[in-house]
This record gives sequence, structure tokens and C-alpha cells, in this order.
Amino acid sequence: MAASVHPRQLAFALPHAESLTRDNFLEGPANEAGLALVENWPDWPNRIMLLVGPEGSGKSHLASIWAERSGARSISAHALTAAAVPGALATGALAVEDLKPGDFDERAMFHLMNLAREDEAYVLMTARIAPSAFEVELRDLRSRLRAVPAVSLLPPDDLLFRSLIVKFCADRQLSVDEAVVSYLSTRIERSYAAVRQAVELLDSEALRLGRPVTRALAAELLRNA
Repeated sequence: MAASVHPRQLAFALPHAESLTRDNFLEGPANEAGLALVENWPDWPNRIMLLVGPEGSGKSHLASIWAERSGARSISAHALTAAAVPGALATGALAVEDLKPGDFDERAMFHLMNLAREDEAYVLMTARIAPSAFEVELRDLRSRLRAVPAVSLLPPDDLLFRSLIVKFCADRQLSVDEAVVSYLSTRIERSYAAVRQAVELLDSEALRLGRPVTRALAAELLRNA
């Protein structure tokens, strides 16, 4: 008699909605300067400001909060074109997200900064590293970018780190207890990206294995990761 074969359960990577409202923003010493910038608008030291921080540090969340307050439109730096600049600034405020070295149209960015100054519009840019470290061919743009005041988001402290674990689990509707949070907080890299990756792994494997998210499962997965 043939042995029965148990099909492996498939885990589908479904999108998970993450709330980007002010009420859902986790505050801490690491991001207080960025939050203060957003909440102090329009009383900014410059009409063009920059948020700098590592992956997952809350730059997009802060930009979303600011957009809600200011009526700003949002665009990826990669998608910005010279032709799109006037329309992007139509509301008098624009969030330009994920500015990366070599991944944006320099002439479009120069046009944006010039038009924003002429129209007295507000621009909030986000980037993982400050543009002062970019290789920029347009000399005038290079000097403009380096002159933009930057506010930095720092690595999370202990309390914020644990809160991030709870938040990312809640975003995925995962029920976790203190044992899971404590275990993860002492075993994964102290970074926003590491928290997100660990929670994604727990979620997908718990679904695939048909098991609840427990400390034992977390230990098993991280040991094999």
C-alpha cells in the first residue's frame, strides 16, 4: 500500500496594510527630531528640508503625516521628471521620497528646487544617506542639495525597538506574547529593517507550518536563518 503523501501548505505573500497616520507613529528619542520637523510645519528653517535615516526608520511614515497636514503630493525621486515638476508642486507642498545616488533625474531635481523657491512652495525629501555623499554631475544642483538642512533619524533605543516588534506584528495581525518580544529583541540586529524581516519570516513560516507564533518557533527560525 502506497504511503500517504501530505501536501505542503503554501504560504501566499499577501500585502499587509501599514497604517501611516500620526496616531500610529511610534515616538522615541531616535525619531523625535523628525517628528518635531513634521509637527512644526510650516515653521521650518528652510522651505526645502531633508529627512535622513536607515531603511524602515519611519521616513515614509513621517512624510505621510506631513502630507496629510500640508496637503502635499508625494512622488518617488526616481519618478520625478522635469515635465512633471509644475504639477507636482501644484498644491504648494511636495514630498519627494527615497532620494538615492544616481537614481534620479538631476535636471528635474534642479528644476524642482528652483521652482519651489520661486513659488515659495515646501518640499520634504527623504533619503537613506545625505546628498552630500552623492556624486552629482550638475554643479549647481550639487551645491543646492548640500545646502538643504537635514534632520536625522537614529537607530532605535530599547523601548522603541520592542515597540516596533509589537507594531509590525500587529500590522500583520499576529498575536505575540512578551516571551516572543523579549526573545526577538535580544537576538536580532538592532535595526528597523531587521525587525521587519524577522516579523515577515515569523508570519510566513507560521502560516506555512500551521503553527502559532511562539518563542519556540522564533528560536527555531532564527537558529536556521
